[in-house]
Amino acid sequence: MERPGREQTPQHTDTLVWGKNPVTELLKSGETVDTVYLADSLPQAVAGYYTALAKQGGAVVKRVPGHKLQKLCGTADHQGVAARAAEVQYATLEDLFAAADARQEPPFLVLCDGVEDPHNLGAIIRSAYLCGAHGVVIPKRGGVGVTGTVMKASAGAAARLPVARVTNLAQAIRAIKEHNIFVYCADLGGAPLSRTDFSGAVALVLGSEGGGPGALTRKLCDAAVTLEMAPGQATGVDSYNVSVAAGILCYEVLRRRTAK
Repeated sequence: MERPGREQTPQHTDTLVWGKNPVTELLKSGETVDTVYLADSLPQAVAGYYTALAKQGGAVVKRVPGHKLQKLCGTADHQGVAARAAEVQYATLEDLFAAADARQEPPFLVLCDGVEDPHNLGAIIRSAYLCGAHGVVIPKRGGVGVTGTVMKASAGAAARLPVARVTNLAQAIRAIKEHNIFVYCADLGGAPLSRTDFSGAVALVLGSEGGGPGALTRKLCDAAVTLEMAPGQATGVDSYNVSVAAGILCYEVLRRRTAK
């Protein structure tokens, strides 16, 4: 029997990315891109910039009317630029551990348990990347994958930070703990952030928008951490948005690591 965390192999899915920053980051990341779509209304200098980037990566460039680009992306928020990546390559847990080893740093991972809103996942990946995480872990089922909307919301960070998509999140947590990484669950009723030790190897588990982490996930985590709120503010609004919580927690890991 294969060890937990080793059973997954890299997976590939086609995705469309849109927006100037996400497309720029995608083209610069070295990922394979099939086609770059440019609105015919783009200024020549801007179109020339993306054309040069596309040619460096071997991608085909197509000029299209703005309304066709909007139909292709399913949104008017494309900024005149879109790209079809040949594949989104998901990492494995071992890739994430290797990324930490390569930087000679204690592993810092972010796990998403049932995050279904692509804007939230994109924002989480963006915060994780900017705060020095070595990777994000998402489940194959019960949560959104890396889509064009996720890529846009991450401002292209999803093309730079390894994302592992695992079959079983519980097995992934067990595998992470085998690497002597302390796993914290962001949940109500945990210890305050100010009294939580984020030194050393750490993994943060963030739950779904509605119900938070699942029961098994909570049980497997080493400890829970709760973000405090101002007194009297909990009536009707009893928790932070998951992507906001991720940003606060990831920044705290960064702050404590850079303070050493």
